[in-house]
Amino acid sequence: MTPLPRLMVAPNGARRGHADHAALPVTDEEVVQTARACQEAGADGIHLHIRDEAGLHLLDAGRYQALLDRLCGEVPGMYLQVTSEAAGRYSAEEQREMMRALRPAHVSVALREMVRAKEDWAEAYAFYHWAADNAVEVQHILYSPEEVAGFVRALEDGKIPGDHHLIQLVRGSYAEGEAGATPLAAYLAEMDRADSHSFDWMLCAFGRGETASLVEAAQNGGKARSGFENSLWNSDGSLAADNAARIREVDAALRAVSGPL
Repeated sequence: MTPLPRLMVAPNGARRGHADHAALPVTDEEVVQTARACQEAGADGIHLHIRDEAGLHLLDAGRYQALLDRLCGEVPGMYLQVTSEAAGRYSAEEQREMMRALRPAHVSVALREMVRAKEDWAEAYAFYHWAADNAVEVQHILYSPEEVAGFVRALEDGKIPGDHHLIQLVRGSYAEGEAGATPLAAYLAEMDRADSHSFDWMLCAFGRGETASLVEAAQNGGKARSGFENSLWNSDGSLAADNAARIREVDAALRAVSGPL
């Protein structure tokens, strides 16, 4: 399994647009330009969302493949991950259909979107085993310590294959930012309960405290995802000029705690 990148940029997400920040990439061309700038700024991975002609979140295997093919030439060596996010537009079956059609090397998948009710586990089980059999590396998105605990139970019950797993921990929210965010230690305590499994994990955080949260993750053995999907602001409270500015700040902060690479 390919290790997660040290610093992944998430430049747009499913919801924000130019009205939120003029430099937020919406079109594929803007995403490519942002990928180049962020790779130069220190990012070694990118989390990809695509939009339709109206700027709305889109899951489309053909569009994704065209963008991936272009990025392979534009940002060689960069870890390219697509999202399968529902964003209120897609069912779990539609999400799985897109992933089966695309067969991406790297994809993020929210456990709570694959399993929205207990009866969804049969389809989810089939999907997770299909992904493992077809070299589709899933980064499992977990939004709370309770979701981490449920994920660990699923591993122990054999519902998700493998003994080493890629994880995306989410701290905070679009609506509240960092306000009321659960301490990172609570997520890690649940991961520690999985004695027979190992994790390569990454954190994303919201709001003006994003940089500090990502530094804490690095100090605890985690990796970082930063960018306009999660925060438009620098640690001093100023509005970032663009995604590359956020990456430069986070990259410098990570280097300060981990030393030269």
